[in-house]
Amino acid sequence: MSHTQMTRQPSAGDDSVSPTLPAADQQFGTVAVHAGEARQKPGDAITDAIFCASTYTFEDTQSIIDFIEQEQPREEYGRYGNPGEKVVERKLAALEGGEEAVLYSSGMAAMVGLLMAKLSSGDEVIFFDECYHRSREFCIKHLGRFGVTTRQVKTCDYAAMEAAITPKTRMLISESPTNPHLSVIDLERFAEIGRKHNVDTLIDATLATPYNLRPIEAGVDFVLHSATKYLGGHNDLLAGVVIGSKEKMESVRNLRGIMGAVNGPQNCYLLGRGLKTFELRMQRHNENGMMVAEFLAGHPRIEKVYYPGLPSHPYYDVARKTMRGFGGLVTFLVKDADWRATADVIDAVKIPRIAPSLGGVESLIEQPLVMSYFQQTPEARKQFGIFDNMIRMSCGIESADDLIADLSQALDATA
Repeated sequence: MSHTQMTRQPSAGDDSVSPTLPAADQQFGTVAVHAGEARQKPGDAITDAIFCASTYTFEDTQSIIDFIEQEQPREEYGRYGNPGEKVVERKLAALEGGEEAVLYSSGMAAMVGLLMAKLSSGDEVIFFDECYHRSREFCIKHLGRFGVTTRQVKTCDYAAMEAAITPKTRMLISESPTNPHLSVIDLERFAEIGRKHNVDTLIDATLATPYNLRPIEAGVDFVLHSATKYLGGHNDLLAGVVIGSKEKMESVRNLRGIMGAVNGPQNCYLLGRGLKTFELRMQRHNENGMMVAEFLAGHPRIEKVYYPGLPSHPYYDVARKTMRGFGGLVTFLVKDADWRATADVIDAVKIPRIAPSLGGVESLIEQPLVMSYFQQTPEARKQFGIFDNMIRMSCGIESADDLIADLSQALDATA
């Protein structure tokens, strides 16, 4: 099945109106606009309503009993869900090709919620070592306090990952592509290791998005996104989502209702609105990322470019096999530069804003050493592949020619 054709999937969540499910032959952009929404909405509006309610009323006592005994599809209390949230969850599940999506207040809330739902004291998880530093920190520092062991193996070393599995292993975790090195996982091989040992698998596909990567189709159990990034797409909201089978997601949704890591109604609306232009934005992010990466790869001041769309990337063949496009994130090393000279390049650009995060319409640029690893020791930075001369740029949807001209002047001005 091509990435542009969507298979018909059950809806995530439910409500009192019949939501739209994608037909088998509908293309990605059509699904992004319409999936999960009722054709006729409250007030006959074309956009979904924003439900600013912390609680939901019942007509009488019998209606409460019917709700409990018959599991009627309606809301009860804001910590358990919101009608607008369910629309977005259904849309995300359809885009990802999964059965159930659970929305959270941030990407890290989604990671924490999933792991807390699936792990107990004495369990073990195995990470590929290239990952978002906060995910690693949560597992090692915080899950460790509750008796969960985290093991790390070299990224894309599948033999090492399999060798690290013990009878206590409950989950294999990776990003694809990884942040900031953009290594790409062989999803089928990763999923097969999990199936062979009866261990759940999780791919954080934030950098790829459902447009570029389809982990569930490859057999991965859970897909996670920081929806703050490409899915929302406008640097104006925080959100996270986990997607998987209805059976596996039941405990995840139940725990979220207890933990209360829900998103606000306005954020749900903004995320749903952002998804309607998702395909168009990703096409531009992919184009800009490739053009900027190719420019940097040919520039005399650049030592190395990490971008899976370049033939020089170590996982280029895997990326071509598993990905439709390669995203807007480009990481590169400035030749013969210490950390201060590298910072000068960042300070000299005029279009990208200096900030963490990625995936928005505005280009962002940062120095990982300063932004995320400044308080780490040089040894720790070296262990995680964070070099003094490393720059990470998230290409927005501006003109690629303008971004390239800006990078060119910044590199020339600081030579």
